[in-house]
Amino acid sequence: MENKHTFNAVANEYEKFRPSYPSELFQGIIQYSLIEKHDRILEIGCGTGQATSGLVDLGYEHITCVELGKNLADITTEKFKHIKSINVINSAFEDWEGREESYSLAISATAFHFIQPEIGYPKVSKLLKNKGSAAFFWTVHEPSFDEIYSAIRDCYQRYAPQLDDINKPSPDEVINERLKITEQTNLFDELAVKEYRWFQEYTSEQFISFLNTHSGHRLLAEDIRESLFNEIKDVIDQYGGVISKPHLVALFLARKK
Repeated sequence: MENKHTFNAVANEYEKFRPSYPSELFQGIIQYSLIEKHDRILEIGCGTGQATSGLVDLGYEHITCVELGKNLADITTEKFKHIKSINVINSAFEDWEGREESYSLAISATAFHFIQPEIGYPKVSKLLKNKGSAAFFWTVHEPSFDEIYSAIRDCYQRYAPQLDDINKPSPDEVINERLKITEQTNLFDELAVKEYRWFQEYTSEQFISFLNTHSGHRLLAEDIRESLFNEIKDVIDQYGGVISKPHLVALFLARKK
């Protein structure tokens, strides 16, 4: 199972336990793109509509959402069924045929990395109007070195050392790599990056459900995943039953040349 397909299997958990994006992020997108309320927006990989909600909350409702996973697309369709100007399309972005130069803004929330850059960026450029904006953002893992996280790393070393976050690139490395990819397309300019940080508390059960929405964990053998999750839950319970998770979202803004 490819990583991009794993979220569809846990669509309801994804909707419930994945952190929503901060309102300041969407305000930053609007300020950069200068779009009007009537402008058309393309969302690539809408998932369960978390980013869609961020735009709707600010009054932007002319949105075409393209989502590969049927379960995810169904949740988004149901969520926004009262807004006729939101259209949810169950398709891979690579296969979908949109009308060229018809969108003022394209957004993608923690999804665009699943699309090959040599396919994704040119297609977005063609779909955007002249000087249209792209706003792609990702949840970037930010490690914590509190004692509780050191104990959790021991669990990973026992069951899934490849998922130990000590092996992950730093946030700066992730951001610089995406900037490089965007620049190399030579299709966009006026690049800008904004970072948003906050903490979120989870009970031990909520934290396990949150981990279960990540593709790396979903791809583990079931017995390994269950043992790993049981030990992590035990660790959190030993530390009072609540864990504070640092979150970081990196927003990449660019304008079509």
